[in-house]
Amino acid sequence: MRDDNRRMTESPEAPTEVPAERRPQPNSLSDLFFSFTLLALQGFGGVLAVVQHELVEKKRWMTREEFVEDWAVAQIMPGPNVVNLSLMIGDRYFGLRGAMVALAGMLAVPLLVVLGLALIYAQFADNPQVAGALRGMGAVAAGLITATGLKLMSALRRHPLGVPACIALGTATFAGIVILRWPLAFVLFGLGGLSCVLTYRKIGKAGT
Repeated sequence: MRDDNRRMTESPEAPTEVPAERRPQPNSLSDLFFSFTLLALQGFGGVLAVVQHELVEKKRWMTREEFVEDWAVAQIMPGPNVVNLSLMIGDRYFGLRGAMVALAGMLAVPLLVVLGLALIYAQFADNPQVAGALRGMGAVAAGLITATGLKLMSALRRHPLGVPACIALGTATFAGIVILRWPLAFVLFGLGGLSCVLTYRKIGKAGT
């Protein structure tokens, strides 16, 4: 009996650790390539909505908060937003190779499709039915972007500035571009810089 008690005191059973849930991510470079190829082929007229659905809701490679932050960085960088985002995601998981593979997936096959469509459009550009169809696609694209923006608003709940300040900045941006017709660079560096400064100060106060 004493031996049993001694064994229990000398070598207590270590508590079992619950393994953390593994976050979804690309399985390989080929998975990254084909994922961005399929994403690009779906992005006719509303690539923002497609990117958000595929990366956040379907594959869950990013949270909504991460998507909003990375998309903001992709917007202020030179070049197409979704191309910049693909480079960032590829680099995050596989380094430089991942960035190049994601870029190839985003551009290779869609480039062939666009070239083919350009040849076809050149033959029917003067057709009024074709012109009307393209204008109709513009309305659908605007609706997709609006719906995606409303869906991503839930990510602002965790923003350091809070929802009211974020809505105020967003409203000022909309008014500056749509109503006042300010240059994009002025809105980007003016309101964007103000937002960065306010967020930096807010985080600094929270840390102290």
